[in-house]
Amino acid sequence: MLDAWGDGNVAALAGAFGGILLGLAARLGRFCTLGAIEDYAYGGSDTRLRMWVLAIGVAVLGTFACLAMGWVAPTQSFYLSQSFAPMAAIFGGLLFGYGMAMAGNCGFGALARLGGGDLRSFVIVVVMGITAYATISGPGAWLRILLFPPRVPASDPQGIAHLLSGTSGLPVSTIGMIIGAILIVLAMSAASIRSDRSAIFWSVVVGFSVTSGWVFTTWIAANGFDGIPISSHSFAAPLGETILFTMTSTGQTLSFGIGSVVGVWLGAFVGSLIKGHFRWEACEDPRELRRQIFGAAMMGVGAVVALGCSIGQGLSAFSLLAFSAPLTFVAIFVGARFGLTHLIEGFVPAE
Repeated sequence: MLDAWGDGNVAALAGAFGGILLGLAARLGRFCTLGAIEDYAYGGSDTRLRMWVLAIGVAVLGTFACLAMGWVAPTQSFYLSQSFAPMAAIFGGLLFGYGMAMAGNCGFGALARLGGGDLRSFVIVVVMGITAYATISGPGAWLRILLFPPRVPASDPQGIAHLLSGTSGLPVSTIGMIIGAILIVLAMSAASIRSDRSAIFWSVVVGFSVTSGWVFTTWIAANGFDGIPISSHSFAAPLGETILFTMTSTGQTLSFGIGSVVGVWLGAFVGSLIKGHFRWEACEDPRELRRQIFGAAMMGVGAVVALGCSIGQGLSAFSLLAFSAPLTFVAIFVGARFGLTHLIEGFVPAE
């Protein structure tokens, strides 16, 4: 397959497979980062937040089970191979979370809404993708490097399971599966989610899609010739990569990230048709558009600084139990909560 189709094309198909599942989960299962935070903060419901924890638990359990079978090589991922930078994780996560609240969606959520015909999300996707690339290697790169020096290869894997393995002597895979199981139990401890079969099903689907990314790219890296990086789903730099490929496809090859972006859009489109929710929408308020543009720009910068978005760090990095994942995830939550307070309550004390 790799000889006939090429490593990049196969990686794109693998990304599209998981991306379609994620897109369906967003439209049919209402799996959404900001929506989970809004429900918890203002709706008095923790079901969608528990869906996140369950998806993380499934992804952790699945990834480390695959590690035990030799199907994934997590230490080759940049989440574990690059030195941990706590300040970058905190700053990037806070900026991303605040921008997510201002924009009304993260990159993944915007793609899912775009699949349902929301043209406002098209602006978010484009601005976030361009800003992310401008921060990686464009005009904003010098400032990023000045404030947050490039991370260097670490001498030891930057992961919780690997650290505990070194101190306890237990296999890394065993520790990872135990932590994954604990997260699943914690997520399922409330009757509200145990009675919601749809929430459980789509959470498992999301976790499976993340694990599938590690399995597929590990296989391609081991059997291919083009040095495809081992990765899973993330929606910051891949948005910019997809824009570049759309404009200059003859000078670039497909990748897992591009396939993932297209897959989410396609899965969300199909999901919106199944639900009968597809309809064209546009922004009628210039102030709303301005807020979405600035929010998307903040997300692009924040995701690059933190080395991942709500999906990249909150699910993919978390599935490897990278040091950066829980810290970035909490920072995103705090930033989003602060942004929602600003947006909804306006920081004006009640009289």
